[in-house]
Amino acid sequence: MTSFDPREILDDDLLERFRTRAAVHDRENTFPGDDLAELKRIGYLSILAPRELGGAGLGLAEASVLQQRLAGAAPATALAVNMHLVWTGVAKVLADRGDDALRFVLEGAVAGDVFAFGISEAGNDLVLFGSDTDAAPLPDGGYAFTGTKIFTSLAPVWTQLGLHGLDTSSEDAPQLVYAFVPRSEVQAGRVTVRDDWDTLGMRGTQSRTTVLRDAVAPADRVVRRLPPGPQPDPLVFGIFSTFELLLASVYTGIARRALDLAVAASQSRTSKKTGRAYSQDPDIRWRIAEMALAYEALPPQLESLARDVDGLTDHGARWFSLLAGVKHRAVTAAKAIVDDAVLVAGGSSYFNRNELSRLYRDVLAGLFHPSDPESAHSAVASAWLGPLEE
Repeated sequence: MTSFDPREILDDDLLERFRTRAAVHDRENTFPGDDLAELKRIGYLSILAPRELGGAGLGLAEASVLQQRLAGAAPATALAVNMHLVWTGVAKVLADRGDDALRFVLEGAVAGDVFAFGISEAGNDLVLFGSDTDAAPLPDGGYAFTGTKIFTSLAPVWTQLGLHGLDTSSEDAPQLVYAFVPRSEVQAGRVTVRDDWDTLGMRGTQSRTTVLRDAVAPADRVVRRLPPGPQPDPLVFGIFSTFELLLASVYTGIARRALDLAVAASQSRTSKKTGRAYSQDPDIRWRIAEMALAYEALPPQLESLARDVDGLTDHGARWFSLLAGVKHRAVTAAKAIVDDAVLVAGGSSYFNRNELSRLYRDVLAGLFHPSDPESAHSAVASAWLGPLEE
């Protein structure tokens, strides 16, 4: 979209309000409800829904730019809403390929539904390819899920929880079941959202533990049954591609904000030794140049891969190493950039009132999201060297 201007959706005044509130939510360990309300008001939750359904009709490439911009103001808000955008992104990926299985997600986003991402489980390094949650088939075609999901962002406000579990009792078992559980299951006592989110950073996401006890997903919200293990199914590709790209976008946004703060600090600080601004110090200039070199490589990579997803480009088996790679590079570069920004800004950044202090803690969360460094390196090694010999 050549006419796309992210400032028309996320203007400077809006982001400054988010930035001011981010410090409060971080300090008080609360969910940014006011941010979400403003994002709903401007239609942000339906940016990936097509215009004919009432959405903005944007692609992943545009959503990536917006998430970078949002993360520069309020990382936790961006990361929380990311999980909703992942599901709408998956729905778009499927629809673009002729599959309307998640049309209800796009319609729901336009209507005001908030979708949460309930995939992560403690100790489950199979992630999309396995589950410790039990999925019991019901006579009407629905499923009852029993298990525990962790890092469930948007915990206080989600209306639909997208999740997976393992069906071990059907004739064709085992089968991984992907479905959506409504918030009404909380009121029914079959879903418990623990108030246990007290973390080092990204505190505003309120990514609490979710306990399922025969939580019912109705038949019309059961979207896939797949054999465990790696799958070429478009749903798996949709989840992996949107998750990795939008996640990398959040941490790229943090990197840009840290770089901007470092530049501002170097220009405002004066050396007692030379009487000149630190921006004139060769060592500081070299450090900021290193930060900029790392940052400037990220947005073009994100745009290129996101446009390939939007444009139905077929990278075949290379897709997984490309997507895992861009996520890995974004989070590791962002962490290094924030580290350097703290050094440029000096001792004032050590105080919690300094925005860099919060960014320093927030950026660490990127290391825990799939794909982790081990799986990213494994995927890339297999792409270049072939699979391990048995």
